[in-house]
Amino acid sequence: MTGPLEKDEAETALRVADFDFDLPAELIAQEPPAERGQSRMLAMSRETGALRDAQFADLPALLHPGDLLVLNESRVIPARLFAHRKKRMGAPSIQRFFEDKTAEWAGEHEATSRQPAGKIEVLLTEPAGENLWRTLVKPGRKVAIGEILAFPSTTGEIALEAEVIERGGFGERLLLFKPVDDFFATLDRIGHIPLPPYIRRDDAAADRERYQTVFSRERGSVAAPTAGLHFTPQILDELAARGVELARITLHVGLGTFAPLRVERIDEVRLHHERYSLSASAADAINRAASEHRRIVAVGTTVVRALEHCAQLALGCPLQEHSGETEIFISPGFQFRLVDALLTNFHLPQSSLLMLVSAFAGRENVLVAYAHAVREKYRFFSYGDCMFLS
Repeated sequence: MTGPLEKDEAETALRVADFDFDLPAELIAQEPPAERGQSRMLAMSRETGALRDAQFADLPALLHPGDLLVLNESRVIPARLFAHRKKRMGAPSIQRFFEDKTAEWAGEHEATSRQPAGKIEVLLTEPAGENLWRTLVKPGRKVAIGEILAFPSTTGEIALEAEVIERGGFGERLLLFKPVDDFFATLDRIGHIPLPPYIRRDDAAADRERYQTVFSRERGSVAAPTAGLHFTPQILDELAARGVELARITLHVGLGTFAPLRVERIDEVRLHHERYSLSASAADAINRAASEHRRIVAVGTTVVRALEHCAQLALGCPLQEHSGETEIFISPGFQFRLVDALLTNFHLPQSSLLMLVSAFAGRENVLVAYAHAVREKYRFFSYGDCMFLS
């Protein structure tokens, strides 16, 4: 492993707007394919930029015996909840009064006396301690510190209650939940699969299975590691028969997936942290592949972020089993230490994920590939088609 490559002035001067592209709305996939694994795949050479239209089912033929394919086994939780405001805890303090008035003057929420008791949407984004969750609340301007949110079940009974104990910008709230016997079992009962906002429909029963990978195990994500959605047990068997080795890591997809970039220059981008874990068996498999100069193939940008973060921590030493958090931001000029090939879906314009892919294969190459995908009517985003970059 070598040290990071210094970014030159041209690279650090890149703007978020430099990663834009035109995408017709009808190419944004609203449903998964009829059967898992039926997606199209655009194969691209990182060296030449050459493109080839293929099918995901062709992936085993594009991998070499001895390649190490790294999967993210995080599992999506039904993190989208609906609540109503129940009451406030105690009398408002002077600090609370000025907090409310400041937010009111800034247009962040209406005056307290005029807040209606309507439905409130809550997205759990990350656990923050015992019974504590970081969340996104909509409409955020109507939910203040001290509010009690009640989460009913389909029968009308109150299944969960939470107090708002901290507020942040752009709808972020820290909630303290009243303890229940099994929090995740309650989520399974009352929660909804958190489909991304560009999927303009309510979640359906089928999404509980189709918005999970077939190898998901560790629950904790609020969005699917979507490159893994294409895999079927049959494809995994084909890969094993071809001599492709598999390793599994966990990175729980968090708020960064939903938060837009609110800066102009990419060197100003700061991402939310995400939790990950690297097992001893995965670390050993990655170390052996790297030492034997076998390709390490990442399934998705989540795997790239986890692997490259771990490589930075290792500082040239073999990877070790550990867990932690990462806020790594990968953009053009980044030197990849571990990842040699990447399977990934098509990403949103001006997103950090598109910047990561551009760092891996070159911004011009990637934008040309995206233009080709638009012309050829590939399906975009979470339930869409994929790219293989090698």
